[in-house]
Amino acid sequence: MLRRQTRKPADDPSPEATKPRGKAKANAAAAAAGALRPALPPEAIEEMFRRFAAVLPEPKGELEYVNAYTLLVAVVLSAQATDTGVNKATRALFQTVDTPAKMVALGEEKLRDHIRTIGLYRAKAKNVIALSQDLIDHHGGKVPETREELESLAGVGRKTANVVLNIAFGQPTIAVDTHLFRVANRTGLAPGKNPLQVELALEKAVPARYARHAHHWLILHGRYVCKALKPACPTCLVRDICLFEHKTAGEV
Repeated sequence: MLRRQTRKPADDPSPEATKPRGKAKANAAAAAAGALRPALPPEAIEEMFRRFAAVLPEPKGELEYVNAYTLLVAVVLSAQATDTGVNKATRALFQTVDTPAKMVALGEEKLRDHIRTIGLYRAKAKNVIALSQDLIDHHGGKVPETREELESLAGVGRKTANVVLNIAFGQPTIAVDTHLFRVANRTGLAPGKNPLQVELALEKAVPARYARHAHHWLILHGRYVCKALKPACPTCLVRDICLFEHKTAGEV
């Protein structure tokens, strides 16, 4: 459970994670994190991503959105919630509310009515209205294209910023959620004690040509194959490469 906050609910995927704020804090945290070296050799990592790319050349996130702004809102709402649940709540909303100005005009109370099925909806509604006003006041109503600017917005942490930078602007960022964190550690691809360590390790380990789609492949793999309680190892695309000691056997 997250502690109740009035402005920025954490979007970190693990309780031991830290969420740096701003460029200076991010750099300091990154230096302190000391990302571990990949346990897999470079040739194994290359083969892993070659297989992912061959099966799914253009992976997509599962949140529904209509533009960079609605993507940002959807990702903020997805903290501690499922993509499916967010999509159900926002599908009708985004048909008419697709700009910061329209969201501010809608207001916090009416926004709460749209998203009340999502966890922490009251705090999230407050943050969405606040970040929308910030976009109007300081960014000309447009979603900024830097992590530092994004993290200055209400409810936006490093993971959210990385998702938006990657999907909306094509930057090779890596958003570490619970699924990716699990896959990176289980496989030996990018061991780390917290999301920042994993992110930094992946930035070093993933071949440049696969960098843009890396986090989508790994998140989807963790969500549907390398599951937390019952990993589908017999059907895993990278079973022979993965270093997980407790691979499941037989039929799934």
